[in-house]
Amino acid sequence: MRKGTALVVGATGITGGNLAAFLVASGWTVYGLSRRAADQSGVIPVTVDLLDKQAAKQALTGLPITHVFYCTWVRRENEKANVAANREMMNNLFEAMDSATVQHASLVTGTKQYLGSFEAYGSGRIETPFRESEPRVPGDNFYYAQEDVLFEAAKRYNFAWNVHRPHTVIGYARGNVMNMGTTLAVYASICKANGQPFVFPGSQTQWNALTDMTDALVLARQMEWAATAPGAANQAFNTVNGDVFRWRRMWREIGEYFDLEVADCPETPQPLEQRMADAGPVWREIAQTHSLVEADVERLASWWHTDADLGREQECVNDTTKSRDFGFDYFRETRSAFFDLFDRLRAEKIIP
Repeated sequence: MRKGTALVVGATGITGGNLAAFLVASGWTVYGLSRRAADQSGVIPVTVDLLDKQAAKQALTGLPITHVFYCTWVRRENEKANVAANREMMNNLFEAMDSATVQHASLVTGTKQYLGSFEAYGSGRIETPFRESEPRVPGDNFYYAQEDVLFEAAKRYNFAWNVHRPHTVIGYARGNVMNMGTTLAVYASICKANGQPFVFPGSQTQWNALTDMTDALVLARQMEWAATAPGAANQAFNTVNGDVFRWRRMWREIGEYFDLEVADCPETPQPLEQRMADAGPVWREIAQTHSLVEADVERLASWWHTDADLGREQECVNDTTKSRDFGFDYFRETRSAFFDLFDRLRAEKIIP
């Protein structure tokens, strides 16, 4: 029995790709929208750039979509440009669709809801654990623009909505670099090949403070639940695995997985973006030696994005009490999420 017809926007990303696969396996009809064509089992492809209003209209008109899952964003040179571009994409989507069939729309944002935008990262200084009821941090933030478009469209077209706020999503996704799990696996593999210790690139604060993360399939489960559970509509939910950890322990455990010497955390951050600036030739040699499927390290690792997460100077812990109170209590150990991802990356010949 089919549960509904879903449109997953950003279906090639870490969030959208895992969500699309989960929905297919759960009995949904799934359309996957992305800017580039993707071959996903069971997913009906919709290839379009949402910044092209006319193309979006042509691609989406007439599709019998009941549930929209919006899992994408576009990065520009500054936050004002981020706001403008991401607002335009969402507006073009909802204007292009047949609003008569849409029952529900979900939006994935994240912890920058509480931390502030890339340009003002950490400026929020909101007390942890972060709660969904916290006010918006002053300043431009494309998450807020996306929310505003969603709320206005829901009111105009009379559908329900949910907003999901994960923290540092990890999971398997080919061709998507916004993935700390894959980035750390690539970094560890380079350390192994060069005989170097596994050095934490971030701040002393992140090394010592409590934090949490989000497995992509935990997010997928919560998104389906919120879109279909009675009483969960029209709410924002934090989305994390349910455990907390300190990087000083997790880093050593990841190092042990890769059989690496783990160095003490440096007094000052050692960003990967600078340290891995010349990693291209090294990775090509590793890929050739081990017959890996991707020789271009820039198509695997997001040095800057991982630096942003690990370089923060404040504790980041998300309260999921609201989600549990509404009925979602799925749990995932973060250490196992990392190790399961590393196992698959090896099995798929992405890392040695």
